[in-house]
Amino acid sequence: MAFNEIVKMHEDLDRALRKPVSKRSWVMVIDVRKCVGDRACVVACMAENVCPPGTSYRWVFETEFRGYPNLDKFYMPGNCQHCDNPPCMKAANKLKNGTIKKRPDGIVVFDYEKLKKSPDAREAAKKACPYYAIVDDNGGYYTDNTPILEPYETRTFYEDNERLTRKKTKGTIRKCTFCLHRLESGMIPACVSTCIGRAMYFGDKSDPKSLVSELIKKEDVWNPKAKLGTKPRVYYIGYKDRANIATSTSATCQVCHQ
Repeated sequence: MAFNEIVKMHEDLDRALRKPVSKRSWVMVIDVRKCVGDRACVVACMAENVCPPGTSYRWVFETEFRGYPNLDKFYMPGNCQHCDNPPCMKAANKLKNGTIKKRPDGIVVFDYEKLKKSPDAREAAKKACPYYAIVDDNGGYYTDNTPILEPYETRTFYEDNERLTRKKTKGTIRKCTFCLHRLESGMIPACVSTCIGRAMYFGDKSDPKSLVSELIKKEDVWNPKAKLGTKPRVYYIGYKDRANIATSTSATCQVCHQ
């Protein structure tokens, strides 16, 4: 991703925010050719959302393509897919109505207070998610058993326009929100802005001029486990021509990086 693409994503976001929420359609596009496996996105997500120890809303799998002697190892970033047909919502709401909601712009959000009151709904949501995207907040801190809890663990953070602390999220389940609080403040998600390899794109799919719409139209896209009917909003690109960039050289780097 060149610098001008970062600028374009912010311009796309600004244009989207001028529309009603119901007219926006947030999606993420991940180019597996560009991910370098440094996991900066994971750390950025943990910091942005004050995640408990051992958890993050994001992960990066190491994946192998083909076999010896042409083994090609690459990285597969992932997070909540914000499905248009979310299995977690169906499973949880069957046990306690309103625990999980689907916003008009496509983002799936959790009601922490309702989920706290229903262990069965929490477990049902976790089991139903085929992407392993839901994590528990058991209340632990990285600085437990030290003289003081550090301010970065007890600070206020935001989700779905709500001001939170870890006391509010303790005892419930959590997941990626596409950094909704950042979007509505005119900023792209923390993982996208932090990615060293510039492997991620974010924007409004309903806008034909947006960068994500252009990529989805131009590239061969793949949605994980789409056969389950989940209708994910995270699109992966870069699989078709992996054989052409299996060996990293200055020339092959230019295939991805402008």
